Amino acid sequence: MMCTLYEFCNVGKRFSGTEEDLDIFSSLNLQISAGDSLAIVGASGSGKSTLLHLMGALDTPSEGKLLFDGADMGEMSADAQAHFRNREVGFVFQFHHLLPEFSAAENVAMQAMIAGVARRVAVERAKDVLTQVGLGHRLEHKVTTLSGGERQRAAIARAIVNTPRVLLADEPTGNLDETTGAQVGELLARLNEDLGMTLVVVTHNSELATQMGRRFELRAGGLYDKTNS
Repeated sequence: MMCTLYEFCNVGKRFSGTEEDLDIFSSLNLQISAGDSLAIVGASGSGKSTLLHLMGALDTPSEGKLLFDGADMGEMSADAQAHFRNREVGFVFQFHHLLPEFSAAENVAMQAMIAGVARRVAVERAKDVLTQVGLGHRLEHKVTTLSGGERQRAAIARAIVNTPRVLLADEPTGNLDETTGAQVGELLARLNEDLGMTLVVVTHNSELATQMGRRFELRAGGLYDKTNS
């Protein structure tokens, strides 16, 4: 039986404006088990990225509780949040945010070294995960020489180099053509299956969403299960 990894308990988020507060969503209740794959879809501005930021300890709820493995994320100290982001979760964004002056292997190894891994071990680990995502032949190539799809694969390798329990992907195919986007989506689904890594994807891409085991729509401040629709 899979254990519950994330639990949303009446979670809400609002931002304070100069004249009035803006409610992004409220009273969200959701359980995500370890090893789940989940897509969150919705219109631009519906709060999808905000939801992902809460899950990645980049932000905190305005109301309710968000639990990770039973612990209240809203009560984490700044140091605990930093440790969580570095060890428990990997991030993939629409834009790869790789450092252009370094090779693919160097970009990925840096993430491991930030976590305290010795340089030699970090480099070997980087080579292993880059091979795992199909870039074994591009290890020493500068980022500027990689195609868009290859850069996103390198970004995924960077996200998983510390073997996090969760992979959070925010529009991971949004900057790619249809064919390359499909390949990246297949890679994410394979990593979820092969590594048992919990995967949560925010996307406008309906094809990518259908590759996830569960699908939800964030609309008008509420979260609606679309898995069987």
